[in-house]
Amino acid sequence: MTTIIYTGLSISHKQAKEILPDAIYMPPIKRGDIEEILEKYDDIDIIGIIDGVFHQSPAVAHKEILKALKNGIKVVGGASMGALRACELYPYGMEGVGSIFNDYKNEVIDSDDDVAVALDPESYEQLSESYINIRYNLEFACDDEIITTQQKQQILDAAKQTYYPKRSFEYVIAKSKIDGEIQQQLLGYIKDKNFDIKYEDAKKTINYIKQLKMQQ
Repeated sequence: MTTIIYTGLSISHKQAKEILPDAIYMPPIKRGDIEEILEKYDDIDIIGIIDGVFHQSPAVAHKEILKALKNGIKVVGGASMGALRACELYPYGMEGVGSIFNDYKNEVIDSDDDVAVALDPESYEQLSESYINIRYNLEFACDDEIITTQQKQQILDAAKQTYYPKRSFEYVIAKSKIDGEIQQQLLGYIKDKNFDIKYEDAKKTINYIKQLKMQQ
């Protein structure tokens, strides 16, 4: 049976293969990709959606995923585009994994802009920071008393008001205009913590698919 996973941004193909080596890894999903693989492979058991394009090409359509589900294929999503589509389609059978999926489901976040990043189309290198990762890092910093709740909200407001390709920790923290010394402390804290919620959820998604295959 063939398992296909769309990623490369939240987690590299090399890192993903260390978890599940026998899947076929594709670049971030765009509209038409599922139709293409359904024509190419007749033994697909699982489709994993982690990363997808938002603006460079049309995003994967709901009807494509629904067609795969109708054909008896398990579709699992998490971390980025996969989490968004899983939240929209879990009532129809798509499975969601991870914290970001739950954040969409619980309406903590509500738009594709919350997970969107700019990327290099050739290398899939991430060129900006996602709003959701900024949010998680600020929550940690607030819990550890690096910043106050009010300062956290100032930075989140600045991040929301920033067009996603321009988002970086440095940019939105500076834009928030909190005290300069606190800015440096916060940036040092974030650098030391080195936490990426999309990467963590991508690993969870691939591990979940791995468990599904072990149960077959």
